[in-house]
Amino acid sequence: MAQGSGTAFGPGFGRRSLLHGAAAGSAALALPALSCAAPAQARSGRPSADWGVQVGDVTTSSGLVWVRSDRPARMVVETAATESFHNARTWHGPVIGAGTDFTGVTSLHGLPSGEQIHYRVRLADPDDPRRSGEPVTGTFRTAPEHRGHSGLRFHWSGDLAGQGWGINPDRGGYRIYEDMRRRNPDFFLCSGDSIYADSPIEAKVTLPDGRIWRNVTTEEKAKVAETLGEFRGAFRYNLLDDNLRRFNAQVPTITQWDDHEVHNNWYPGQLLDDDRYTEKDADVLSSRSLRAFSEYFPIRTLRADRGGRVYRVVRYGPLLDVFVLDMRRYRNANSPGRQTDDPQGILGAEQLRWLKRELSRSRAVWKVIASDMPLGLVVPDGKTNFEAVAQGDPGAPLGRELQLAELLRHIKHERVTGTVWLTTDVHYTSAQHYAPERAAFKDFEPFWEFVSGPLNAGGFASLKLDGTFGPEQPFIKAPDRANTSPAESPQYFGEIDIDGGSGELTVRLRQEGGEVLFRKVLQPGRVGQ
Repeated sequence: MAQGSGTAFGPGFGRRSLLHGAAAGSAALALPALSCAAPAQARSGRPSADWGVQVGDVTTSSGLVWVRSDRPARMVVETAATESFHNARTWHGPVIGAGTDFTGVTSLHGLPSGEQIHYRVRLADPDDPRRSGEPVTGTFRTAPEHRGHSGLRFHWSGDLAGQGWGINPDRGGYRIYEDMRRRNPDFFLCSGDSIYADSPIEAKVTLPDGRIWRNVTTEEKAKVAETLGEFRGAFRYNLLDDNLRRFNAQVPTITQWDDHEVHNNWYPGQLLDDDRYTEKDADVLSSRSLRAFSEYFPIRTLRADRGGRVYRVVRYGPLLDVFVLDMRRYRNANSPGRQTDDPQGILGAEQLRWLKRELSRSRAVWKVIASDMPLGLVVPDGKTNFEAVAQGDPGAPLGRELQLAELLRHIKHERVTGTVWLTTDVHYTSAQHYAPERAAFKDFEPFWEFVSGPLNAGGFASLKLDGTFGPEQPFIKAPDRANTSPAESPQYFGEIDIDGGSGELTVRLRQEGGEVLFRKVLQPGRVGQ
C-alpha cells in the first residue's frame, strides 16, 4: 500500500467534515478524527500526507509528483531505481500552504527513459526540517525513448461520483480503479468529469428494486459547488477512496476536464438557469473550478494561482503522442448548430491552430486525440440546442461540424497518419468508424473513435448518430433508461496496447471486473482500416 495511514475508505477525517449517515453502524467506516481541510494555524505533531500521492504528464525523462499535506510543509521528493532507495536522488519541492489548499507539485526531470521509477515524498516542517512526517511512496514508468521494447499499455475513462452515485462502502468503493491497477497500465487518461460539482452526494438513495445505495458524504458535497472551498472539497471527496489512492500511487495520469467540473453543459458567458445556485455566472464558477482542478491534478501546462491551459500534447516516446483537448473553455454558446460559418466552434480558433500544427509536427506512430466530447453522437442540450459537435443533420457540415471538417481535411492533406479518437462523456461504451464513402463530407481519411465510461456514475441510454462524417457503429453497450446506478449497470474503461516492435495497436473496451466487450486491432500507417 503506497499511501499513509487511514482506513479502507479514506484517510482519517473529522466528524465535522465527514458525515456518517451513509454507513451508520458500518465497521468499514470507523474513521479516526483528523480534519478534512488543513487548518491555517500551527498544529502539534508532524506533517502528514494521508491523501496519498500521484504523478502526472510523464514523458521519456520527466514527470510531476503531487501531494497534499495536513498543514504548511516543505515538499521533498526522493527517486531511485529500486524500492530500497539506494543511491536516491533528492528533489527539493515547494513550501505548500493554504494558498493551494496545502497541495504541491514537484517537477522531476533528467529521468532514465523506459524505466521503473520509485519515489517517496516527505513533508517537513518549513521552520524545522528535522520535524518530518512518514514518507509516502509511489512508483511509475517513464516512456520509452526507442522502439523495440516490450510496448506500452494505457487505460482511459471518465465520469466519477456523478448523478449522486458516490463512494459506496457496501460495494467496496470505486472498485473499478482496482480492476485497472491490476492490469498495470503505463498511464491512465482521465477523459473529463473528474468531479461532479453540480451533483450533491446524499447519504443514501433508494434504487428501483428497493435496495439502498449508501454514500460516504462530506459537508462540501452536500450542495452544489460555488465557492473555491466547495470546489476543492469536491476534488478531495474522491481521494477518500482507498482504491483511487492506491491506483494513483502506481499509475500516472493524463487528465482533462469537461462540463461537470463546473456545471452540466456549461459554456463561456452562460448565466445558469438553476435555482440551486446563488452564483449564476458560469465564468466565475469555471474560474474557481479551474483553480481547484490545477491544485488537485499534476498538469504541466497548469499551475495553481498562475493560470494556464488544459489543452496540451504529452509525448510518450516514438510510439505515441497524446493530444489533450479542451472542448469547454473556448467553445461558443450551445445552439441548434445550423450556422454556415463558425470560426469559434467547440475548440476556439487558437486551439484549432495549435492542434493542426502539433499533429503535423508529430513523428509518433500513433496520435491519440483525447476528446472530452464525442464527434458523431448527437448530444442534446434541452429541446433545441446541442452540446457536442453533431446536431443531427446528416448533410454537409454546419455549426461546430465545420471546425471538425477543417481539422479532418488538414489531417488528410498533411498526410498525418495514425490518428485515433478517445472519449467518455455519454455514460456508455461504443466504437464508431468514420469513412468518407458513407459521409456527406468526404474530404478526409477513415478513422476510429472509441467511447468508454463511466468510472462511477449513472448509466444512460445510447444516442443517435449524425451521418455527416459517415459513422458506423459496430459495437455499443448501454442501459435502456437514464441514470442507472453502478449497482444496476456496469461501469466501463478502455484499454490500449501498442506493440513495441510492430507498432500494432489493440483497443479493448472492458467493463468493471475486466471482461472484454469489444476488441479492434489497428495497423500502423495503414489508411482506410
